[in-house]
Amino acid sequence: MKTSALKAPGRTEAPAPETVRQAFLVLRTVFTVAPILFGLDKFTNVLADWTTYLAPVVPTLVPLPAQTIMYGVGVIEILAGLLVALRPRIGSLVVAAWLFGIIVNLMILGSFYDVALRDFGLLVGALALNRLATAARR
Repeated sequence: MKTSALKAPGRTEAPAPETVRQAFLVLRTVFTVAPILFGLDKFTNVLADWTTYLAPVVPTLVPLPAQTIMYGVGVIEILAGLLVALRPRIGSLVVAAWLFGIIVNLMILGSFYDVALRDFGLLVGALALNRLATAARR
């Protein structure tokens, strides 16, 4: 098969480095800000009552009240967001793994499948950030 057959119709060259840089910056910004904001909200519950998203098995495995567990979750999310800002190649994998854990929790909970699907999309975005960060060696 010719290599030209593998290219998208109308495309004759690779994306411009500036386009790749912009995609990297957008993803890094989102995966820095969102975890920090959601992490902070675990302490205030302004956006949601986060304990409703926690599978009942979690407080039995971790012998703490659900809200205390959410405080720990908030700290981890804030640290993950900071890690994405400082070391996006590593931080993006931490965020992807964290999102996988959230998806598993929601599946065990047996509800909020729409949120689990959204988080799967975010997980894919975090992996895309990892690829861009790896290409940029960041």
